[in-house]
Amino acid sequence: MEILHYPSFFRSLNRLHKNEKKDLDDAVRAVAENTNIGELKKGDLNGIRVYKFRMVNKLALLAYEYNEEKDELILLAFGSHENFYRDLKKKI
Repeated sequence: MEILHYPSFFRSLNRLHKNEKKDLDDAVRAVAENTNIGELKKGDLNGIRVYKFRMVNKLALLAYEYNEEKDELILLAFGSHENFYRDLKKKI
């Protein structure tokens, strides 16, 4: 499986502390092992899945898409719940 990411995802990743990066890496591994683990969204975000996880004792969301034909996991965004879906719609 190939794991890709949006450039904005990578820029956000550089702002994290080591313990936050570890939690995000664990979440990405969990999604890579089971691509159906996230909740499938409807409407404007059709086809996108969002996985909820703990990042340093706070709830965080990880948005991703999985392309079965190419076996690609595309990481779109992560962050806290506040304005997450609004910002995700802007990125897409």
